[in-house]
Amino acid sequence: MDNWIALVKANMKDRKVTQGELAERLGMSQGGVGHWLNKRRVPSLADMNRVLEELGLGYLEVVQEVREKTSQASPPATQYNPYYRYPVSDWKGLCEIREERAAYGAARFELTDYHAQGDAFWLPVTGDAMTAPSGLSIAAGMMILVDPAITAEPGKLVVAQWANSAHATFRQLLEESGQLYLVPLNPTYPKQLFTDDCRILGVAVQATAKF
Repeated sequence: MDNWIALVKANMKDRKVTQGELAERLGMSQGGVGHWLNKRRVPSLADMNRVLEELGLGYLEVVQEVREKTSQASPPATQYNPYYRYPVSDWKGLCEIREERAAYGAARFELTDYHAQGDAFWLPVTGDAMTAPSGLSIAAGMMILVDPAITAEPGKLVVAQWANSAHATFRQLLEESGQLYLVPLNPTYPKQLFTDDCRILGVAVQATAKF
C-alpha cells in the first residue's frame, strides 16, 4: 500500500495532476481520493489499478500476495504488495522501439516487484556470451529486466547499441585504465571498446529464469 501511494503521488507530481483532477477522471470525490492517499481508507485492487491507468501507468499492475498462515491463532493481515508488469521486447525491434517509445508491439507482459524509474522492458537472453564458468552468469533463455533510467556505471550489466548497427548487445560495462569496455561474462568472447558512437539503451536490473 505504501509503495502504491508513493508511486501515485510521485506520478501526480510529475504529470502535474491534482487530487481534484484525478478524482474527476475516476468519477469520484476529491475527498475519496484523499482518503486513499492518506491511508484513511484502503482501495480495492481494482481501484488501485484504475488509478494507475488514469495516470498513464496502465502497463503496471497491483496484485494481492497470498501467503501461508504462520499461526492459526493469529492469521496474518491482508497484504497488498505492488507487482508491476513490464512489456516483453525482442532484440530484432528493440532499437526502433526505444526510439519511438511505442507500445512495444505485441501485448505480452511479465510481472515483477521492481519499481522501474523509466520505461522498463524485458528482453530474452540469447546466445552464451553472458554465460560465465563461475560467479555471475546470465544464461540463454533467461529474461532480463532493462531500466533505461538507471545510470550506466562501471560494473553494471547494460544493453548497448552502436550507431552503425541495427542490433543491440548485452554486456557488462567495465573500466580499465580510464577506458570503458563492453565485456562479455563468457571469457571466450572478445571485449569491445565503448566509444562515442555507442549508446546505452538501459541497465539490466533483474534476471529471471522460467522452468
